[in-house]
Amino acid sequence: MCGRFAFYSPAEAVTRIFGVENPPDIEPRFNIAPTQFVAVVRADEHGERTISMLRWGLVPFWAKDKSIGNRMINARAETLTEKPAYKDPFRKRRCIVPANGFYEWKKQGSVKQPYFIGLGGDEPFGMAGLWARWRDKENDDERLETFTIVTTTPNETVAPIHNRMPVVLSPEHFDKWLAPDNDDINSLQQILVSSVATDRFTIWPVSRKVNNTRNDDPGLVVADSLI
Repeated sequence: MCGRFAFYSPAEAVTRIFGVENPPDIEPRFNIAPTQFVAVVRADEHGERTISMLRWGLVPFWAKDKSIGNRMINARAETLTEKPAYKDPFRKRRCIVPANGFYEWKKQGSVKQPYFIGLGGDEPFGMAGLWARWRDKENDDERLETFTIVTTTPNETVAPIHNRMPVVLSPEHFDKWLAPDNDDINSLQQILVSSVATDRFTIWPVSRKVNNTRNDDPGLVVADSLI
């Protein structure tokens, strides 16, 4: 799964990597957690890419209670067409979740050691996401846009740490993934199995301070020399 990640690149990188013109200022985040509002990239009806702040944890439009999103932070790529919560977003509402890296934990002795996983050079990358709109049927004023991160089997770098990882999209697939008129399930599934080259990933142990969501500073992504 993917339960925490970081995104702290400047606006210039958002334009260069994700093709968003004149993006808003995005606060650098080093410990993004479920239920928080996160910057994601979507395409409008004309195909123009925009930044939106969506809550992490997908709430399907048919849900009675938004709390269902607390346990829908990830969607397995292998079963997107089978799960009622994900079938419609997979066809119609896809997004890209910018990140500089994500965290995973590995049991070492009596503790779980966190690791930070990113691309060489600290370049941001795009994780595959799905989004949804929800409104409270008893309070029409309460409306919410939420998202989930699509996960897959890990590559050779991540496998020793965890049995799942986010789908990291190749930039060449951004257009097809975001295209609002692309509902070709077969081509979309092909995108999900085309991952970024394994040798581009780097991984290192970090401080267990990341375990506390109240901690959110650059030191969290720095290799812990005491390990």
